[in-house]
Amino acid sequence: MTWGQVLSLLNALWFTAAFVQFSIAQTNTVKILVPREARDNALVPTIKASVSFLGGMNLALALFAFYLAAGPAAFAATEQQVVLFAFFAAANFSQFWFNVPVALRGGRIGQAYWPVFSGPMLKIFVIDAVLAVADAVAAFHFSSI
Repeated sequence: MTWGQVLSLLNALWFTAAFVQFSIAQTNTVKILVPREARDNALVPTIKASVSFLGGMNLALALFAFYLAAGPAAFAATEQQVVLFAFFAAANFSQFWFNVPVALRGGRIGQAYWPVFSGPMLKIFVIDAVLAVADAVAAFHFSSI
């Protein structure tokens, strides 16, 4: 297994975890995002339904990354590797980046936002950043071959 396949496998596992968290464990996700005292708000069911869409997008990314981890000849060209890793870098970076404003505001403020620097959200924040950098490095590596 090449290091590119290993990185694809790591992406696949991470996107799968996101799918599970957001689509299968929606109730748990809402508990992370919405403080206990606000869970009777009429918008909570909308939040719960909305996070399932995020899970669905992550499922598509996971399936594609698992396919790439298998090392198909269809995506073996160096130019294709650049595009694929740049794509995964963008996917992970976007999920990291949109947590940055929440983190800069201080995370949870009353009933708004979520705690970026603690619990599961910290893990998500860090892993999204690490995989974004790793994927960008891979894209750069393949672009210089």
